[in-house]
Amino acid sequence: MAERYSLLRAPITIGDCTIPNRIVRTAHATGFAFGLVSDRLIAYHEARARGGVGLNFLEIASVHQTSPGSLMAWDDMVIEGLTTITDRIHAHGSKVFQQLWHGGANAKPFDGTPSWAPSEVPEPTYNTMPQAMTKAMIDEVVDGFGSAAKRCQTAGMDGVEIHGAHGYLVGQFLSPKTNLRTDDYGGSLDNRVRFAAEALASIRAAVGPGFPVGIRLSGTEGIPDGIQPHEAAATAAMLEAQGLVDFVNVSMGSYYAFSKFIGAMHEPLGYELPTSRVVTAAVRVPRIVTGRIMDLHDAERVIADGIADLVSMVRATIADPEIVAKSFAGEADRVRPCLSCNQGCVGGIFGPAASLGCVVNPDAGHEHLGIDPYPAAPKTRNVVVVGGGPAGLEAASTAARRGHSVVLCDAADELGGQLRWARRAPHRQDIAASTDWLVEECRRLGVTLHTGTLVDLAYLEGLEVDAVILATGAELRRDGVQAQRPDAEVPGVSLPHVATTIDVLGGWTKPAERAVVFDDRGDIGAVSVTEHLLAQGMEVVLVTSRAEIAAELGPSLQREPAQQRLRSHPRFQERVAQALVSVSDSSVTIEGLDDARSEILPADLVVLDTGAEPRRDLLAELEAAGYEVHLAGDALAAEDLQHAMASAREVARSV
Repeated sequence: MAERYSLLRAPITIGDCTIPNRIVRTAHATGFAFGLVSDRLIAYHEARARGGVGLNFLEIASVHQTSPGSLMAWDDMVIEGLTTITDRIHAHGSKVFQQLWHGGANAKPFDGTPSWAPSEVPEPTYNTMPQAMTKAMIDEVVDGFGSAAKRCQTAGMDGVEIHGAHGYLVGQFLSPKTNLRTDDYGGSLDNRVRFAAEALASIRAAVGPGFPVGIRLSGTEGIPDGIQPHEAAATAAMLEAQGLVDFVNVSMGSYYAFSKFIGAMHEPLGYELPTSRVVTAAVRVPRIVTGRIMDLHDAERVIADGIADLVSMVRATIADPEIVAKSFAGEADRVRPCLSCNQGCVGGIFGPAASLGCVVNPDAGHEHLGIDPYPAAPKTRNVVVVGGGPAGLEAASTAARRGHSVVLCDAADELGGQLRWARRAPHRQDIAASTDWLVEECRRLGVTLHTGTLVDLAYLEGLEVDAVILATGAELRRDGVQAQRPDAEVPGVSLPHVATTIDVLGGWTKPAERAVVFDDRGDIGAVSVTEHLLAQGMEVVLVTSRAEIAAELGPSLQREPAQQRLRSHPRFQERVAQALVSVSDSSVTIEGLDDARSEILPADLVVLDTGAEPRRDLLAELEAAGYEVHLAGDALAAEDLQHAMASAREVARSV
């Protein structure tokens, strides 16, 4: 019988570097480095190298002081840390390349002067105006690429790539959208490629032959007047023909289409491949692709189809650092799946934490602490978990891994908690993939699972119980209480046509034609139920207390795609910065938070997304009866899925 994943298992040589397999982790921000390599960054990458990844790219290393980045490759101080992380990755048989970067208009110099860019074109995120680079500036940055690459080589790293994707400086020179120059660096494609070619030549002169040098390109910028696949393909072919690249790494997007960088679950699996394959078909050097490739089966198919020679799987290896080792060992079913929710990884970096995490893997980003995810219990205990949602399942599986005897009970007839309803919304089918996996993991670990079981004191008296974990979730609010008006009563919220998001996604059957969804949270819940109702043919007005719809989805790169989908629907309307005033049998009254203007909206269905309260009905009763009780998930604090999973893991480590 042929060995499974035979194509992925095959080594590949780039320059003088032989990579042990075809799974790559392309460069990505972590928030773990502030100019120099940190212990946290080392431990994070080492865990994935230990898990079998063939090639790891470190995140952006700046080549010039005018572009502060995660690592400052323009200074010799970076060499010591790069040497350490390289040695730690090499210890596991994996290879490491460094991505070299200048942010161009997207980077702010330390001294507060304007950013350097090809032309005076406003930066699209903050609308700041860069200065057009002179020839002397261009030469200075070109030299910076060469000296930065030499530092990486001195540190023992295995190769480097220029970041020419995502609308940074090299990409800004390549793009007709941002390069308006009339000299030798602008106009024709030959001229727009010149800066990249000179930077690559500078690197080659610095590192000599054999040391792998490549480029990352956007197969498309994602906008009509930006880089298109045929131009990206021509760029790659041109650089290959000049002998300047040993590999080409293809991605997608720019700051004009930021959400395309790292597509969330609304994007199909392999969403970048249709444009990437246009570029990869134009070259013969080894090629890397990415874009929601979530398991090794799909990665193998990418190579079998001739689209690429190596496949990047960043988020999948965040969710499970051992995905390669497990899959190669025939244990693909043991791989914890990534949801592509972007909440912990991308959302963690752009959110308040300012560092990478993971919804389904609470230990991601904390590897440097050396905490055993599943420490062996000093003695076996009988643990009862009440609640079969994500927190309950995570707590049960963690406790079982530690050696405890675990019984999990849920009052519903199906495990999964609210996620079993949330997955019914358009573009959200994958949100429950982890709970599906946890159910099977609990079965494999010998957890006794009871559905349709209401736990009370009488039930527990029939069991031997050493500890109880309450993961009973939260009750969605129906009282109309709002963050901006917590004391205001809302007449009519108890009417029979007023529902919660879970009511509707869970199978609301009362007929309706016009719905008002009131969103006081700004997250995915209101978007999901709105899209669900639109798909059923209703007219929907999404009313939010926030300044824009889907306000909280920005860090996870889901806000703009959600807004675009909703606003393009003919039966959709929105109202922002509004308070809910009252509900009648046939309408809703809202009032502007800024201008106090009232409006009456017709509605025969009203959906509230106004927060939740922890469900702790059993807590006091169990504590009074002398049980050791722990809270997990929404029962501890009604927050989000990442909190639910992390709190459950932590609680189960302590019982």
